[in-house]
Amino acid sequence: MIHLSRALRWPLYALAALIGLFLIGLSLAAIFVLLAYPHLPSLEVLTDYRPKMPLRVFTADGQLIGEFGEERRSVLPIRDVPKLMQQAIVAAEDERFYEHAGVDTLGVLRAAVANLTKGGAHQGASTITMQVARNFFLSNEKTLTRKAYEVLLAFKIEKNLSKDQILELYLNQIYLGQRAYGFAAAAQTYFGKPLQNISLAEAAMLAGLPKAPSKYNPISNLKRATLRQQYVLRRMRELNFIDDRQLAAAKAEPLQLRRDTAATSIHADYVAEMARQIAYEQFHEEAYTRGLKVFTTILSNEQEAAWAAARRGVLDYDRRHGCRGAEDYIDMTKLGDNADDSLEDALQDAPESEDLRPAAVLEASPQRLKLHVLGGEAVTLSGDALKFCRAMLDDKAPAARRIRRGAMVRVTKDPKSGWQLAQLPEVEAAFVSGDPRNGAIHALIGGFDFNRNKFNRVTQAWRQPGSSFKPFIYSAALEKGYGPSTEVDDAPIVIPASETGSQAWEPKNYDGKYDGMMPLRTALARSKNMVSVRLLRAIGPRYAQDYAVRFGFDADKNPPYLTLALGAGAVSPWQMLTAYSVFANGGYRVTPHIVTEIRDDHDVVLAKFDPPLAGDDSLRVIDARNAYLMDSMLQDVVRRGTATRALALKRSDLAGKTGTTNDYVDAWFCGYSPALVGIAWLGFDQPHKLGNGETGGAAALPIWIAYMEKALAGVPETRLPRPQGLIEIQPGGEGSGLKPDWIYEEQLPAEPNRRDDEAPAPPDAALPPSPSPG
Repeated sequence: MIHLSRALRWPLYALAALIGLFLIGLSLAAIFVLLAYPHLPSLEVLTDYRPKMPLRVFTADGQLIGEFGEERRSVLPIRDVPKLMQQAIVAAEDERFYEHAGVDTLGVLRAAVANLTKGGAHQGASTITMQVARNFFLSNEKTLTRKAYEVLLAFKIEKNLSKDQILELYLNQIYLGQRAYGFAAAAQTYFGKPLQNISLAEAAMLAGLPKAPSKYNPISNLKRATLRQQYVLRRMRELNFIDDRQLAAAKAEPLQLRRDTAATSIHADYVAEMARQIAYEQFHEEAYTRGLKVFTTILSNEQEAAWAAARRGVLDYDRRHGCRGAEDYIDMTKLGDNADDSLEDALQDAPESEDLRPAAVLEASPQRLKLHVLGGEAVTLSGDALKFCRAMLDDKAPAARRIRRGAMVRVTKDPKSGWQLAQLPEVEAAFVSGDPRNGAIHALIGGFDFNRNKFNRVTQAWRQPGSSFKPFIYSAALEKGYGPSTEVDDAPIVIPASETGSQAWEPKNYDGKYDGMMPLRTALARSKNMVSVRLLRAIGPRYAQDYAVRFGFDADKNPPYLTLALGAGAVSPWQMLTAYSVFANGGYRVTPHIVTEIRDDHDVVLAKFDPPLAGDDSLRVIDARNAYLMDSMLQDVVRRGTATRALALKRSDLAGKTGTTNDYVDAWFCGYSPALVGIAWLGFDQPHKLGNGETGGAAALPIWIAYMEKALAGVPETRLPRPQGLIEIQPGGEGSGLKPDWIYEEQLPAEPNRRDDEAPAPPDAALPPSPSPG
């Protein structure tokens, strides 16, 4: 018998104990597997993958303009994912993905050794399959039980799904920061392009995100994200997914990050919000998870033209009224050792507005400015680049606004002249256009910047229309026997207190000039206030109020006072679009609408809007002859009146009316061709004076022109057909030299060229407290 010494006996006891513990552990693990495996969750959620899909809003030509829901997601089949993207993910997350059966034992051992030698948990060993298991079925708690279930689920997934199916689930489900789920959504979020179009450098940046989306977010921490990207590229080279040339090119490629992480590059936020509200009213909270698609009437090229036109109009107005100085100040004494990072943090709090970039002033003098622009670029301005704000660089500038070291300013980059000083405007604008034949909205801009202020001035703002309301008074007068050639006096007038019911009222022409008797056609073209007041006084404010309702105006917001002649009521741009469409289409009131249909994620139509069209007798609100004559008179506003700037478009089928309210508070232009109506407005949200000379023709008309130049390009000129029942007359009689005009057949008087406009006013011609001469 062999007797072991005591020195050898104890190590063997210890070894036997370890073996026993291992066997016990193995037995317990086997029991756990036997008991737990049959009760693992069904894989139906994977095999019938139906992720939460956001509500998406599209233009009529299929461009994405909005996305709503907790998760931004675009599901792509694996065949549509670029090979380089797949390889980047495998290199970053699971290099033996195509070799293991769900758990990479070599990876586990390698991670264990690394963590033991370095101390702590520096390296993980979760495979792509294990991450799929965790994302679909488990929480992120760090316990042995959760890890055990993760391993078992990984084996079950590998047994039931192919590698491509597993990778496809991972690609579409994983969270990648900025509310983006899946790599297709992340490509749009970070780079503003489809996943199929990304470069190798961009693919490596995206592949680095799953490890820690917030830590490696290139928008908030580009330096750290770049280090992670470089690691992914090195791993791809080590695995022979790319060669040295590709590696060098990818490392050198400058990334064009999309700092505005909205879902789309089309500027249609106000439209998308309107569409969201429509979908929510019908589908409630399900609207944000069912993958609904809302198709609008918006045309992307016209929407972009409207956005550019409104933005240019606002910025041009803002520059006409001078620089207001520093937007804010940064305490430069608290920047610390890493000044650039501190400045970036301070500038991040400033609201971005497209190309109006916030910048911190590092050095300032009347001749030169040195700036740190958000994003890290160093910019020096001098000469003409300082011209706009030179007065605010002077020592005599107001202390609270002076541009000095530490001031926060705005800069914009002009393609021709480079960086220029700028500022966030305080004035606002609205623009809406639509097809007068069916009411389909083509473009809608509810304000200068949706992210700064979500108030939709097209549909929610109630503003005085000023002289842009006069056509509806003239249209009403046509039904009372007046004609375009009827002469009315443009002399000064005083409405006595006995007639107004309060105090005497003495309206004035906006230019202070009075020209005596003139035809209505000329009076409208030149926006003569005295003629409008006399005309309304003759036909009666109550009649005019009732008549205006047929165009879509609210009676309670346009009370029957004589100041209605000068547009002292309240309208919205949306209503003005409805109303001017009546003149454009020959007398029909069509319903403006912005949504055509809503589909589910399988493209099944759930809701559809088919409006009646102009030409349907049920929509007629004014006589076709009335519409024809008003169209003719409104064309004269463009040809020889207050809107002659529109002649720059070189079209003969344009018509419209400028509008300027009392004391230059609101500026309008409402105009159209028979194919398209456009309404432009400019003013302050809290109404106050825009400035002398800021008329509808000066401030709003340029917006309309800039839009129509794009929208009507290639559109043939058209005219309303002349309806029956109009008689041609010779204003001033034979030999007067005046152009012939038209009047209703049944209203042809013995002397059609003059009306008694001084008839006593109806008793309801009261006056409100605050008149508004347009």
